[in-house]
Amino acid sequence: MELPAPQAAIRAKCGHASLRFTPFPTAAVEQSLTQRFEEQVRRFPRHLAIRTRIQALPYTELDAMANRIAHAILDRRGEGDEAVALLFGHDATAIVAMLGVLKSGKCYVPIDPSYPGPRIEQMLGDSGGGLLLTDRRHLSRARELAGDSVRVIDVDRLDGPEINPGVRSGPRSLAFVLYTSGSTGRPKGITQSHRNVLHEAMHYTNSGHFGADDRFLLVSSISFGDSVRTIYAALLNGASLYPFDVRAEGLVPLAGWLREHSITIYRSIPTTFRHFVASLKGDEDFRSLRLVYLGGETVHKTDVELYKRHFPRQCVLVNRLGTTETLTFRACFIDHDTPIGGSGVPVGYAVPDKDVLVVDENGAPVKHGAIGEVLVRSRYLSPTLPADPVDPDLRVYRTGDLGRLHADGCLEHLGRTDFQVKIRGRRVETADVEAALLSMSTLREAVVVARRRHGDDALVAYVVPANGRTPDVGALRRRLAAQLPGYMIPSACVVLDALPLLPNGKVNRRALPDPGTTRPDLDVPFVAPRNDAEAAIAQIWTDLLALDRVGVHDDFLDLGGDSLMATRIIARVSDRFGVSVPLRLLWGASTVARMAEIVSR
Repeated sequence: MELPAPQAAIRAKCGHASLRFTPFPTAAVEQSLTQRFEEQVRRFPRHLAIRTRIQALPYTELDAMANRIAHAILDRRGEGDEAVALLFGHDATAIVAMLGVLKSGKCYVPIDPSYPGPRIEQMLGDSGGGLLLTDRRHLSRARELAGDSVRVIDVDRLDGPEINPGVRSGPRSLAFVLYTSGSTGRPKGITQSHRNVLHEAMHYTNSGHFGADDRFLLVSSISFGDSVRTIYAALLNGASLYPFDVRAEGLVPLAGWLREHSITIYRSIPTTFRHFVASLKGDEDFRSLRLVYLGGETVHKTDVELYKRHFPRQCVLVNRLGTTETLTFRACFIDHDTPIGGSGVPVGYAVPDKDVLVVDENGAPVKHGAIGEVLVRSRYLSPTLPADPVDPDLRVYRTGDLGRLHADGCLEHLGRTDFQVKIRGRRVETADVEAALLSMSTLREAVVVARRRHGDDALVAYVVPANGRTPDVGALRRRLAAQLPGYMIPSACVVLDALPLLPNGKVNRRALPDPGTTRPDLDVPFVAPRNDAEAAIAQIWTDLLALDRVGVHDDFLDLGGDSLMATRIIARVSDRFGVSVPLRLLWGASTVARMAEIVSR
């Protein structure tokens, strides 16, 4: 595949003389993920596979632990295709369980334990599996959610054989099911095969020159498609994986984690990247870092400027475009000398074996430079997608993304054709959130849109009360939190007498007012700061949450706060008072008054 000269030159910089790089052969795609992993175990038996705060697993130990889980699954369910659910935190055990399921010949369904119970129950029911793997920490919740039809296995209590069970999956066998937001108000499961994930690992490896000496940062949850690339790029190349739990630790310690472990590959969504860079002092030394990957959301010119300001010249930035159905289908390599015109950053050039067309509403290709819908065609797409009418071995996916394809092959991403949005890298169908709002008897109408807030894309809900009385915004958010994952809860809620309409009776989304900076209507009265500590902390909250004022008894979540915003507040409070404030403090002290009391003490 021939690339424009600047792209080829930047990709060539990805290699490093001190790193062992062995190209990922095309033939390796036609096997199973476990076969490729077990090859790395034989090649690098004592090499570090996973490192967390409390665990350091070499490849042989990781393999033995996964084998133990595989035997436990086979003892209870026998051989055969089946989905096995996983309920774990962001740690090594989650990855061990993934491999254990694959070694048993089954596919895994990762579920984030932070999701509300009804959402998890929907996923368990839809996937149809009879097993739920978990650990001691999440055991009681797993039993509560599983009910009578799903058997729970606590992997911390397993004590079985550690030899390879010898079950072999084919390249077309399903590897996993990932759930995203669905337009029907229910989560949507998307499958991928071993072959497709191996193809993704091959492209990722060969374009980034990955080898056994690389050290990959893992910040994405295993329930999020972006984690697939990081986990398998590391473990299918004999490299090391370093999970870091942003929700538990915040972003302030991340710079130290990168330096302490000489991380070479950083990957996250742009929102996490921006919040991470905002926590830096400006004098950090990331000399080991050679690649920064951003994907899952729009990358802006300001993100490239942040990369150039904080990361060394030998480090390359990669902007990529993909979906859970397609995995990566475009990539753009950027270095310190790459000019970026305008505010947008191209999503780049072709990846092997994935054709991209820009088409009109009838599916016909448009001319170069014209805007249309992005369509992907390949034999390496989700097996649930429709087959190409000309070649049945190919799958076709109309992404719903708008784009412009330039004559040099570069694709420019220009938004969506529908109401699907990306929030913190996660796909959100706004109809899913609207359905949850309209299930409340206090609301008559509701519409949800994405707006730029706090420097990132965020959801804003516009609601019309059923009884004419202004609803308590905090109460609405708490009721949504009982039904939806945190990233799907609107950061602002605007109460209207009526929704603006177009002549055809549809909601005029362009006429929806800006949510502004006014403090939301809460069930607690506004109380101004009463001392210097409260005044300083209230000002930090006001600045970062982009509100006109914050009362000392206002709840952080009711004000529209989220986990990433929490990391920035904690960093700012720590700097202001000269103390080390743990992230968990904000969840236990979710008002200005309580935080000021604890910090002062």
